[in-house]
Amino acid sequence: MPWSLGREDDVITEWERSDGYATVRIRERGDGGFVARLDVMEQADDESAYERERFDDREAALDRAAAWREARDIDD
Repeated sequence: MPWSLGREDDVITEWERSDGYATVRIRERGDGGFVARLDVMEQADDESAYERERFDDREAALDRAAAWREARDIDD
């Protein structure tokens, strides 16, 4: 299932999977670092999950977010 960009502003960038049961988000922290978060709900066809990682820069957080989306992409 494809992912679509659901929100992008100065603080948060979030993608949602087309089934609506998974999101990946990066957000800027107050100290200038970034947090990447994967949230797959229990109702999803694949295994539910919640992961959160901190990064010093946006590029590293974006790379992690892309890896999660690729790993959690499921076929219709």
